[in-house]
Amino acid sequence: MAYSRRLFVFGMAAFLAACQSRSQKQAALDAGLTLDPDGTPDYALAYAARRDGGFNLPAIDYLATDPQYWRQTVRYPTRHEPGTIVVDPSNKFLYFVLEGGRAVRYGIGVGRAGFAWNGEAVIRFKREWPKWFPPDEMIEREPHLEKYRDGQEGGLNNPIGARGLYLWQGNVDTLYRIHGTNQPQSIGTNASSGCIRMWQQDIIDLYDRVELGAKVVVLG
Repeated sequence: MAYSRRLFVFGMAAFLAACQSRSQKQAALDAGLTLDPDGTPDYALAYAARRDGGFNLPAIDYLATDPQYWRQTVRYPTRHEPGTIVVDPSNKFLYFVLEGGRAVRYGIGVGRAGFAWNGEAVIRFKREWPKWFPPDEMIEREPHLEKYRDGQEGGLNNPIGARGLYLWQGNVDTLYRIHGTNQPQSIGTNASSGCIRMWQQDIIDLYDRVELGAKVVVLG
């Protein structure tokens, strides 16, 4: 009997370890990550330098940022359907809702405009390496931006970054954007300007997941 109990305990431990391993692997896959040989997510690969749209994106110094802002799969029970984006400006998180009460969570940086609007909208446009149009009030504060009144072409120096998601309510542009950034150190912080900014590698990942017409919920 003692032998049988030991065998049962050993079997259950092996079973639970295998389940945990599968769960970790699935969580990494859901977040678009691969696993190191030791079973941990390979963030060095996820945030490595890459070529995109004719531009050489630099690697992200992710180790200099709190790990809670690294892309990861988390438990996220919600009434919103899979495919919905939920933005939590106060906590500097963006969630892409998955099935089964889970979500891919990304760290974000939030400028003043990021706190100026909340509610529900849809993604009407998606743009790769979009133009940036500085608001009039920004040009007033920083006159050297006058040269970009008609737009700054996409590129590594463009503050919109590699991708832009444009939020509309019906036929009204909210002027609220989810976009990349050329200031990676701003993730997890209250940035000086802009809406919702993400690491370039993360906005590319989100861009590839989200569909036109997807609902976006911005928490107050």
